[in-house]
Amino acid sequence: MKKYNKIKSIAAILMVCAYTTSCTDNFDELNTNKNAITEDQLDASLAGPSFASALYAGIHNGSYSSPGVDDQGTWGIATGILSSQFVQYLNTGYSTDRNELSGWSDRGWLRFYTVAVPALNNAFKASEGNAEALAVLKLWKVFMYNQMTDHYGPIPYTEAGNNSEKVAYDSQEAIYEDFFKLLDEADSVLSNTSESTVGLFSISDRVYNGDVEKWKTFGNSLRLRLALRISDVQPAKAKTQAELAVANGVMESNDYSATFKTSNITPNNLNMIVNSWGYVMTAGMESILKGYNDPRLEIWFSETEEEDETERAYRGMPAGGLQDQFGTIQFSKFNDDVLGNDFSEEKPIEILMASECYLNRAEAALNGWNMNGTAQSLYEEGIRLSLSQWGVNDASKISNYIAETSTPVAPDITNNPDYANIGLETPPVSVPVAWANTESEQRTQIAVQKYLALFPESWETWADLRRTDEQIIYPLLNSENFEVGKGLMKRVLFVTNEISTNGEAVDDAIDKLGGPNTGATKLWWDKN
Repeated sequence: MKKYNKIKSIAAILMVCAYTTSCTDNFDELNTNKNAITEDQLDASLAGPSFASALYAGIHNGSYSSPGVDDQGTWGIATGILSSQFVQYLNTGYSTDRNELSGWSDRGWLRFYTVAVPALNNAFKASEGNAEALAVLKLWKVFMYNQMTDHYGPIPYTEAGNNSEKVAYDSQEAIYEDFFKLLDEADSVLSNTSESTVGLFSISDRVYNGDVEKWKTFGNSLRLRLALRISDVQPAKAKTQAELAVANGVMESNDYSATFKTSNITPNNLNMIVNSWGYVMTAGMESILKGYNDPRLEIWFSETEEEDETERAYRGMPAGGLQDQFGTIQFSKFNDDVLGNDFSEEKPIEILMASECYLNRAEAALNGWNMNGTAQSLYEEGIRLSLSQWGVNDASKISNYIAETSTPVAPDITNNPDYANIGLETPPVSVPVAWANTESEQRTQIAVQKYLALFPESWETWADLRRTDEQIIYPLLNSENFEVGKGLMKRVLFVTNEISTNGEAVDDAIDKLGGPNTGATKLWWDKN
């Protein structure tokens, strides 16, 4: 465990120097002298670069131009073939598409604890004495650790980065308890400061440029997300936290959405990988987008490239197919102009969007919580913001979509006689976009629109599908995991190296998990 949790100051500093302006002058010196930076030298001048590193690594992206750290394969393995395939945002035919992990979970864990965590810890040390900077760092700590604990369950948290060979795992309940404590502390500082900008982060912050108000709003929007996450296991606390989030101020426009601004040194790994690694649209995405006449279909994906133009179509690959099951059938790639442009420096990376915030409020309103709006009005505004986020701003298109009464359709592959009866004939989603009359259907509608609004950020989508248990995606055609079967994976397994080097802590983590170390064991908050 030591090599996973030791604070590697040099690696973190080198990474951020590659794409921030505050330490480029001494980059060669740092790169040459591996002992140039020690913990006692982590002063305020390195707070911004360290935070920049924690931001980029904390969203599971890697820079091919940064010495000593990982490249875009971080996203491809930690995200692309795990949660993105679990939720059927994309497909490639990797074994994870059939719920068979084969150790793929190790790389995301390694990069989190050797790059993201050390960078964040360095930023905390370098920001000592600056209340506003520490408040923002607390918010980011909640965000990036939340994604990891919702992947694995118990994880190293309190003792992460303590330089010890043996590091204890915290229970998920205890981690969530600390999340809300950190959110309280951060909001108190950012609500009462006279500063409008966190000076230490004004250059290196590639999300909000140190804007205090926007970081405060981010924190409350994150609080709302976490409140819904615990709603089945701690309903009273969930209600209190959700209402507090809205009272304190959550995202109400796309101007407040959190995205990471990319560069030639910190590119969007999804853009670099999806088409070059062979990712394609899934049959489930096709079913929903086509059925709803969703204008995002042609923004996200491309038609197939058959020589006969009459045969070209938006065609999704069924999830869980066997190797070569579909022969030479073509499936839609990602749209090169938007999502599939290798080494794109323009497409920002989605972190937490205002559209999700409105849809979270819509669900909470159905719970009877005070969300300053009706479930329907919040639902419809969430749709508007998601469409606008992707460049759909025509008022008639938006209003027509919100009033859409059609439902998802069987995917194109079912028109092929060889695949007409493989289990895709009846879409799992049967509700329209137009607001329904029953609460049960309304909850499904909110879940479906959140599924679309979160795309392509799959870490949160996977957690939300597990929490709500809404049947939005098709069962897998085949599974190599007898514990999970053809359904949705419930968690990612503890990593192999941890079991061999930090075994006692992993055994304790399994006790805290409350079930075997398999993909079928539900997390603490997943009670239904």
